[in-house]
Amino acid sequence: MASSNTGTSASSSPIELVVITGMSGAGRTEAMHTFEDLDYFCIDNLPPKLLHSLVESDNIPNTNAPQRKLAVVCDARTSDYLHELRNELVELGQRGVEYRIIFLDASDETLLARYKASRRRHPLCLGNNMTIAQGITRERELLSELREAANLLVDTTHIKPIELRETLRDAFSTQAPQTGLGIVVYSFGFKHGAATDADIVIDVRFLPNPYYDPELRHLTGLDDPVRDFVMNRPETKEFLDAWQNLLSCIMPGYVAEGKQQIAIGVGCTGGQHRSVTLAEATGDFLAKEGYRVHVTHRDLSRAERSTQEGEGAHA
Repeated sequence: MASSNTGTSASSSPIELVVITGMSGAGRTEAMHTFEDLDYFCIDNLPPKLLHSLVESDNIPNTNAPQRKLAVVCDARTSDYLHELRNELVELGQRGVEYRIIFLDASDETLLARYKASRRRHPLCLGNNMTIAQGITRERELLSELREAANLLVDTTHIKPIELRETLRDAFSTQAPQTGLGIVVYSFGFKHGAATDADIVIDVRFLPNPYYDPELRHLTGLDDPVRDFVMNRPETKEFLDAWQNLLSCIMPGYVAEGKQQIAIGVGCTGGQHRSVTLAEATGDFLAKEGYRVHVTHRDLSRAERSTQEGEGAHA
């Protein structure tokens, strides 16, 4: 059933299709979240008869990848569903559309324990007067053909969700692991409020303040004179060595834990001079380490405006 051919659809760019299936309770939802993080367009329980028209359409967003990426999660609520899915995949394979099937499995005992712990009803028990154990047995029968056709079989009996995510990322991601972590670095001024939405906050108010130099007071950390003032201080150089060593230590840990986004707040008094310079330096360092980084400055316009109005913003 599975196709390994690469082809183009009728749309403007080729598509990579992943079918996520397997036993209920074996981790399909976790798998779908992983593919969402890998920039796949994900659909849960799409009627198979719509799969062909979706693949042939331009409704799947383009990413930076050379192919549009689609992941479809399907289950075994009815035998007709799987029959239609098989026919659709055969037709897509004949048209040269690349697809891969992932089958997630677990032991009957594990699946039964998971359902009892969650207190959810097994999908095949709905309206069928089956016990959970009977539903698991029936589901195995319905999915046997898909299991045999799978390109990747993952048994989740003895693995944690993070290990499942790692397995799928290793199999389907073409990027370095750290690119899966999006980092937002932003400067802010403590006088305008703390960085309540930051995962990591660093306070740089201990560094010499350019505000007290009249020639620098009305400039910002984006201007060369201020940047030189901050970056050339021995205190800053010592701080940056320690700060970058800390980042080098903790960021791989976030990647290993499957963290998808981190916000780092760099704060000074007014959010105009020191924090801006060092937020930019932090972003540059992390980008060179291979992370996806966006740098922004929360209070920069407010600090500039306060300075111009003579409110005495101490950046």
